[in-house]
Amino acid sequence: MKHEDYSCSFGCAVEAAIEAIGGKWKGVILYHLSTAEFKRFNELKRLMPKITQRMLTKQLRELEKDGIVLRTVYAEVPPKVEYSLTAFGQTLQPILHALEKWGGQYLEKLADHRFAV
Repeated sequence: MKHEDYSCSFGCAVEAAIEAIGGKWKGVILYHLSTAEFKRFNELKRLMPKITQRMLTKQLRELEKDGIVLRTVYAEVPPKVEYSLTAFGQTLQPILHALEKWGGQYLEKLADHRFAV
């Protein structure tokens, strides 16, 4: 967390939320995790071909540290690791799906605007 205290005003809760799930990749990672019970690292990497392995690892670690994503390691050879939303992370599902809907509308608006100009 950037700040130790978010008690400055009601807007601070929004700042805390954006800090936790914001950035180029966290929303996409969370969306993909919301569509299945779990995903393996390489599945997520395939779904987001432009993300680097280092960045995916970093974002997953941050989400895990914030209690949004659960990392489960199985004692196998080769090691098997699965990522899923925690119970707290699952509370983001309606927000993620609302963002998906809004994003679709926004893309339509952009396309309409481009043709209108």
